[in-house]
Amino acid sequence: MFVCFKIIILLLSCNFCAFVYTQDSSCCQHATEHFPQCWGACEQLATIRSESRLRHLLLRLPSYCPETLSELWICINNTLPGASKKSDGWVGLGCCELAISAECRRDCKQASSKNDITKVCKKDTEKPLYSCITKNEMGSVCCSYAGRHTNCREYCQAIFRTDSSPTVSQINAVKEYCQSISPQLISCVANYTKSYPIRSPIDSLYCCDRAEEAHCQTACKRILRTMTTEQEIMDGLITECGSQPLPQDPLWHCFLGSAHPPARSDPESPPIAKMDCAKLHCCSKANTSLCRDICTEISTNWGTQTWQEFDQRCEYNPVEMDLITCLADVREPCQLGCKDLTYCTNFNNRPTELFRSCNVQSDQGAMNDFKLWSNGTIRMPFMNIPVLDIRKCQPEMWKAVACALQIKPCYSKSRGSVICRSDCVDILTHCGDRKRFLDEQTPERICDMLSPTDDPERCIPLKKYLNPSPFDNFIEEVIHPCNPNPCPSNHLCEVNRKGCHPGQVCLPFFCVPGCKLGEASEFLVPMDARIQVPTRNRQVGCYEVCTCGQSGRLENCAEMPCLDTTRTCLVAGQRKSHGTSFRVDCHQCSCFSGDTICSSRQCLRSDSTDEERLSFTGLPCGCADHFIPVCAHNGRTYPSACVARCVGFRDNQFVFGSCRSINHCSSNSCQRNQRCVPKRQVCLTDHTEYPCPQYECVSRPSGCDQNQLDPVCDTDNIEHANLCLLHLLGKTLAYMGHCQDSCRKPREVCGHNGETYSTVCEAFSDRVAVDYQGHCHAVGAVSEFTSDSGCNAVPCPPLSTEGCNPVTPPGACCPVCAGMLQILWNKAQMNTFAKLNRNNPVTVHDILKILRLHISVPQCDIFGYLSIDSDIIILIVPVDQQPTPLQIEACSKEAEKIDSLINSGSPTLVSHVPLSAFLNSEVKLSTISSAAAAPRSLSLFLLLLPLLLFPLAS
Repeated sequence: MFVCFKIIILLLSCNFCAFVYTQDSSCCQHATEHFPQCWGACEQLATIRSESRLRHLLLRLPSYCPETLSELWICINNTLPGASKKSDGWVGLGCCELAISAECRRDCKQASSKNDITKVCKKDTEKPLYSCITKNEMGSVCCSYAGRHTNCREYCQAIFRTDSSPTVSQINAVKEYCQSISPQLISCVANYTKSYPIRSPIDSLYCCDRAEEAHCQTACKRILRTMTTEQEIMDGLITECGSQPLPQDPLWHCFLGSAHPPARSDPESPPIAKMDCAKLHCCSKANTSLCRDICTEISTNWGTQTWQEFDQRCEYNPVEMDLITCLADVREPCQLGCKDLTYCTNFNNRPTELFRSCNVQSDQGAMNDFKLWSNGTIRMPFMNIPVLDIRKCQPEMWKAVACALQIKPCYSKSRGSVICRSDCVDILTHCGDRKRFLDEQTPERICDMLSPTDDPERCIPLKKYLNPSPFDNFIEEVIHPCNPNPCPSNHLCEVNRKGCHPGQVCLPFFCVPGCKLGEASEFLVPMDARIQVPTRNRQVGCYEVCTCGQSGRLENCAEMPCLDTTRTCLVAGQRKSHGTSFRVDCHQCSCFSGDTICSSRQCLRSDSTDEERLSFTGLPCGCADHFIPVCAHNGRTYPSACVARCVGFRDNQFVFGSCRSINHCSSNSCQRNQRCVPKRQVCLTDHTEYPCPQYECVSRPSGCDQNQLDPVCDTDNIEHANLCLLHLLGKTLAYMGHCQDSCRKPREVCGHNGETYSTVCEAFSDRVAVDYQGHCHAVGAVSEFTSDSGCNAVPCPPLSTEGCNPVTPPGACCPVCAGMLQILWNKAQMNTFAKLNRNNPVTVHDILKILRLHISVPQCDIFGYLSIDSDIIILIVPVDQQPTPLQIEACSKEAEKIDSLINSGSPTLVSHVPLSAFLNSEVKLSTISSAAAAPRSLSLFLLLLPLLLFPLAS
């Protein structure tokens, strides 16, 4: 079986590497007409770009393509590292640390040839070791052709030293220095490099910092960003930097001879290229020390390649569900919507359901799996399940299994991708081949390992996917412009909420450059984002905050104080571990490094009298529900001085009147050549240590980027492409976003934050949803037991959709059809982030700006504010004035998705600073009565278009 398993040994070890294998599709012609499954799998292999999909298919490839197809396997293997001549010496010594067993490591270090280790080091269990040896053998063979030509040999060896794909520069350097020396070397290296995709020039931006001259550093970065061909780049660097490409020059040595940037300037520090910081985030969630250690190893060092052990010991271990779900979030985040599948057609047109892997490759994989299972065995990493002929025994149910495991619907709590236990038992009871079951195997025992739950929020109910979606003709009501991802691999997709310049083709999405969380990571974060990542010393609870730089890499990292995650909290006589969330009376609480942090909302005792219930206002300190607003130093308007004092402000730290009614520019410290512009913000950091200014001093800009589109409207109702252009003309900002005719004349509205706005556009620009029309004059409900006397005189608008069961935000009078989150957060962490960010305060807008990127449906938008009780309130609201039931459901699903990511501490969300300070979340969702939820035939896309292009505040 060596001929077919050679590809598995060599390529499956790339599971935690950055490169993605690409197979020459011409090999597939050797898959004969008698093996259509093999042909389909081979063709699919040529298109895969995802590490997880590649690994999944390669594991099954020998099952699709038998060893008898020798020409196929020879063709495939010829695109991999291979040798035509044997090495003269033992080149595997440097690989010995990759051995999984201690005995193998010992024998490897004492061996003088590969034959010396084959008895102890088995190829099927020590694949990383043999993969490394094979690469070293290939490098030894190829580079030996260089003879005494030092430069040629060095450039050749650089090809095999790198853990990821060789760069174009590396390959061309070998050609330039070795072509006249040894055509055999060129051919040998070409045979190896064929297996790897070409790296982008911007992947080498970090090398520019190696240049000694500042002008060369600047020119290098410009050249790599703007030039595409190898010759252009080489010529440009030679011209601008005035140096020839010699190995001893630090710039050229890096550019031509290394595939990875250093993590820091310290040469002793390990390279960040060998890390996957997103996966490393997850390792702390392991419940066993074994899985934590293996997870850490595969997340911080490509070379160890212990993922096989991880699969066997952890991937299907029920006690490691938190860890497995977190890793799944990193590899394949849950996204709304599924469409364009040709095999798993029952999964199409489900715009309000979450899926991890709705794409062509998964669709093809499901079809291949069904055909493979038709042979009578389902092969798992730790067991084989014998089955009857599934083409005759419940074929539609088996198709649903194959599709569910490939397309991966994910649900609110676990977001795992396992089928429900009852479905598993049922299908194996009817279609399991009992004659071939092992002695201890029964459908129940098998399913206890594969599908241990029937909780509908933690497993996939197969019967749901036995029939097509009921929304077959209504999917335009909810669109998903970023699913599947239309952007290049190094860009993120963002929903276009800004519109386009006149005359441009207006797509519903943007592609924006991003950074990987470590070179080995597939997970991207936006440019300029501040990200919290685990430190490279692997110590649990130690993090650093980095910025996604223009080079496309994390940079400017600053370490945070380490957290003692071993400290517990004592609550009502019970110990709570770090990160645990729980309730105390009506409070949501969390244990954070030994400190119990709870919401400050007021609770009504369960044994309260009727009189106490009637007098209970729910306000802090039992304050009366009188609306006499004051503006505190954190920029938040509180309904009374009593409430402001109760939440911690002294009398000299607030003034009477709402914050928006105060002219903060009347006593500013701007210079004479600067203009004072209101900058109203609500700060989440300590206002005494990190002041929360409500204005900024702006100089008239000398020039603006005409191409930047972030529309704003001035007080004369004239629209400008961006804020810089507005300031350039000396105009006054009315609100962010396109000018709206409905906001041309003032018409006061009251926002959920208790502020009065001149127009609804001003409120939306402040990312605040409207409570009711008119001036704010009432204290809204802050508790389910709150007396509503303050809101009795408020005429609430009718609900946007008939049959909606709404939610009422804290401090509001009127209910809304939306998804709502109440988030508990850690102020000490917020202060730490402010300190690391040059003492700039963290604001509610900072939170909303990041969360908005996670709203993938343009028919929904995000609003939020700081509640009286200091919770962060998030509302995800349909943008249409009369949304369909499907749109309301989509917005609720978006809220449910974010709530789940917060409560699980998923790095896809909480690695973003300042979201890292979130402790837990409570979600309340609007639902639609069954009568109103029937699909509607009218597409509202054209009606939505004006609102979709209204960006509000960006």
